[in-house]
Parts: sequence; C-alpha cells; structure tokens
Amino acid sequence: MDKSKIKTLGELKASGYKSLSIKDEIRNNLIEKLRSKTKTFDGILGFENTVIPDIQRALLSRHNILFLGLRGQAKTRIARLTTDLLNEYIPVLEGAELNDDPLNPISRNAFDLIEELGDKAPIGWIHRSERYVEKLATPDVSVADLIGDVDPIKAASLKLPYSDERVIHFGLVPRAHRSIFVINELPDLQPRIQVSLFNILQEGDIQIRGFKLRLPLDILFVFTANPEDYTNRGSIITPLKDRIESQILTHYPIDLAIAKEITKQEANIKEEQGKVVRVSEPIRDLLEQVVFAARSSELIDDKSGVSARLSITAMENLYSTVERRTILHGESKSDARITDFWGIIPAITGKVELVYEGEQEGPYNVAIGLIQDGIEQMFDENFEDPNSKDAQENDDPYEVLKLWFSDGNTIMLNNEDSNKTYQDNLMKVPGLRGIVLHAIPDSEDVYFWMELVLQGLAAKGVIQLQIDNNKLTFNDILSQNLDEFNLDFEDL
Repeated sequence: MDKSKIKTLGELKASGYKSLSIKDEIRNNLIEKLRSKTKTFDGILGFENTVIPDIQRALLSRHNILFLGLRGQAKTRIARLTTDLLNEYIPVLEGAELNDDPLNPISRNAFDLIEELGDKAPIGWIHRSERYVEKLATPDVSVADLIGDVDPIKAASLKLPYSDERVIHFGLVPRAHRSIFVINELPDLQPRIQVSLFNILQEGDIQIRGFKLRLPLDILFVFTANPEDYTNRGSIITPLKDRIESQILTHYPIDLAIAKEITKQEANIKEEQGKVVRVSEPIRDLLEQVVFAARSSELIDDKSGVSARLSITAMENLYSTVERRTILHGESKSDARITDFWGIIPAITGKVELVYEGEQEGPYNVAIGLIQDGIEQMFDENFEDPNSKDAQENDDPYEVLKLWFSDGNTIMLNNEDSNKTYQDNLMKVPGLRGIVLHAIPDSEDVYFWMELVLQGLAAKGVIQLQIDNNKLTFNDILSQNLDEFNLDFEDL
C-alpha cells in the first residue's frame, strides 16, 4: 500500500485497507516469516531451540507474555525485537490522542474529528519503531502514571466540568494503543497498581476514576520479572499472573560455544583495539569458563544469577588491559595472557552478589578464586592430572619441571611485563614447553598453554603460587617452607 497517496479517511476506505488488531498483525507477519524460513529475533543466541519456539507459540496464540528469568538473560532485548513483527507502517487519525485507527476510533476527540470532517479527516502513518512503549516498574509508579487521571488544568483551560471525559489525562497504557507495551521488573509494582491492569488484560479495556468511559485498547503486553523478586522485593499477585496467558522461562547459555558467540557479539571493542590486541580462542574459552564457575560457585547467590554482562564487560576489560600494556612498552601488538585476567577483576566484583561466606572471603578473593577455578577446569580438560595414579607410577611428564622448582628456582610473571620478558620467563622453566607440545601439538598459543600448565600445577598443589597484586610468583612448596623455616631459625 502506497502510504504517500493516502492522506484522508476517504482515500483509506477506497484503498480497501482492513484493520487488524496488533496481535493478529504480529501473528500474520510471524506466519509469513516461518513459512519463508526467515530468522526471527535476530541476534538472540542460545535460545533457538528453547525460548524462541515458546515465544513463537505464544504470539501465534495471540497471548500476552511474561518473561521469567535471572538478570542478563536478554528478556528486554527480546521484547524490543518483537517490533520487527509489526507492519512497517500503519495509518492513524491525525489529531487524535491515542493512535486511533481511522476505521475503528476509540477516543472522544477521534470521534469528534470524524463527525466534523467525515471522509476528509486527515490520515497520518506511524512507523513500527514508534509503536513500542517501555516502562521500568518502580515502587513509586502510580495508577495515574499507567492508566490516567483527571487533569484539573485541562478542565480549567477548556472550561469543562470534571464529569466531562475530555478532562482526562491518559497514562502510558492508553497511549500505547495499537502498540507493544513492556513493563520491566513487574514484581516491583505495588500490588494495588498491579490490580489496575486486571481489566485491560482480561476485558481489553480500562476505567479511569469514576467515569463510565470504557476504552477497548489494542495492546500486546510483555512483562519481565526475576524469580528472585518473588521473595526479596515483591511478587506478582496471583490474579494478575493468572491473566498473563504465556509465561516463558529464559536461561543462561548452556555451553561454552554459545557463550563465546554472545560475548563476541555484544562486547564493545574499538577497531583500533582489535588491531593491537589478539585474544586467542583458548583465552576466550577461559574467560567463559570463569563465568560458568561463577554461576556454580557456592560463594555467589544463585538466586541473583550471574549476568551475561559479566563476560561482556570482562572481555572489554581484557582488551583494555592488553592495550594498556602495549602502550606502556611501545609494542605494536600483543596476545592476551592469563596474567591479564587480573584486569577483569573489577568486572567480576561488580556483577556478582555474594552470600555470607563470600562476604567473609571478600569480593577480591572470590574473584581470584573464580579465575583459578576456570584455569583448573581448563587444565583438567587438556593435560594429565599430576596427582593421578598413572602420572605417579609411570613416566611423570612433570618430573623435570618439579625437580627444577624443588632446587629452589622460582619464576615471576607480571601482567605488565613486555612480550619478551614474559616469554623469556616462561622459557626458563625446563620441560614446560615440551609438556605443552606433547599435549597440544602445533598450537599457535604455546605461551598461553605454558602459563596454564604452571597455573594448573599450582591449583593441584604440585607447586606454589603466591599472588601480590599483579605479580604471580611460582615456586616449590617444600623449598619455600624450608627457606621460611631457616629465616625463622636464624632469628633465634
């Protein structure tokens, strides 16, 4: 339909235009996309076989939707992408207050316009991007904000009595007529405010104050909520929850590959950073492993969840950590290292809610522990366990390395070391490179794996790791203890 040629109500009627409810409109467009195998909710990863089919079923059923899930599970992102299922443009009656359909007006001033101008009533067109309304639920939201109230200023300026419906100031919900209306964090709405939504969800209309006015609003409601909110801050009252036809559960990425894709897609990495910093696939795996460790940690509140924003901001911090180091040393390019993970600690501490035991441990120590958990997991997946029976009874692949440390040798890695210093320090450890090449032949990331072996052996208790801010010192546990004993003995 050529909207540029249709500018009056009469021209719209002559064009054969047929009005559709927003839910029918979305349903029809979704059916077309499904038939043509066109992807819906583009950019949403990891939900292809779980959440998205549920959403499609709900929209085909013309349901209002409640997304229930922990923070950082793309609930609001999905709601915003639902606008892609709307028609690109729809006609509205110009001068009307509520996006009135010219063929099915609902507001008083829309009826007055049509009565006055008839088929000459002007028509406008609104884009689908304008048909989205979002409100964050907070305890101070009022019925007037959502539904509307009497406007004394309008009554005075128009010289109308309060009994005249033209004195009503409409709230966000009626102004979202023929649109998608999203309420984020629904449990934060006070129960009496939630009650005000009953009629619109059940009967499709609203009532304001004592007016007999009924507006048959045409809205797709999408609500989001965190299960934690049901107990900690508020709850969705049962009658309202009963009126929301489809409740869809969201979730975090279920495997490392999807998590990596999400982080790569969402992380805001400057082009110049990408030219200077190389983040290898093993480093990306390790970062996601740290996030997975956080989601299973007993020190972190699992009811609060660990947002996908943790891995996104951690990746951004990782790039910046390496970039800063290259600037300090005047290097043109550098690979990310495990020692650079100390630069992502601020991203971890700001994204997790600790239980009592975690608070006792301290946010910094918890973050260090999560990094070490990720390292140990990755070590177990790629290298032989030094404490296994095979390693102890047969040829121990770590024997040369252990002997070197037991002789009192130490190695220190600093995340601000230049590339040459970092590599030279790792090469000091005899047998370390051989361990890596035996387990992972032809790897492009030998130095990463060499550091991982040291970190993994420390996690297994074979050698000792001492952390002093951004400096990591590896030594032999027994020789270190003997040195400390000798120092104490000399003091006697």
